[in-house]
Amino acid sequence: MSKLLKRSFSPIAGLDAEILVLGSMPGEASLIKHQYYAHPRNAFWPIICDILGCEAETTYEARTQALLDHQIALWDVLRCCERTGSLDSNIKSESEEANDFLGFLSEHSELQRICFNGKKAFNSFKKHVLRLSPELSDQYRLVVLPSTSPANASIPMAIKKARWVEALTR
Repeated sequence: MSKLLKRSFSPIAGLDAEILVLGSMPGEASLIKHQYYAHPRNAFWPIICDILGCEAETTYEARTQALLDHQIALWDVLRCCERTGSLDSNIKSESEEANDFLGFLSEHSELQRICFNGKKAFNSFKKHVLRLSPELSDQYRLVVLPSTSPANASIPMAIKKARWVEALTR
């Protein structure tokens, strides 16, 4: 096994989830802490907590519970991949393996919308999931959102937040 092989986490999801938010693969800070979006400069939790009315500085358990309470599931497209560091651009394309979405979607029948935290997450989903099951694009509203990664500094925070608010509240 390669020392560069990264493995994602189990989903955070209730059976009543209506929205699924997908990243590509956890970054190094997340993998170390075994928490989604653990990098202190990632805007995911500040944006989500602002939308859901929770404190971004609260415990990880409280933040993930807020997601569950609002019927939002959280996962990553890739089950594993080879990558040096945290950047999506460093993922070796030939090493990508997707999570079991057909199984997940069959168990979460209330899902209506799949939101992608950045273009890499969406492109990986297209490559590994939609290519094999194109009907999913008719069954779910697919929304590509600006990445909350600190590497995506070209989009102002106010614009990122507005796009996330629109996607998660409509």
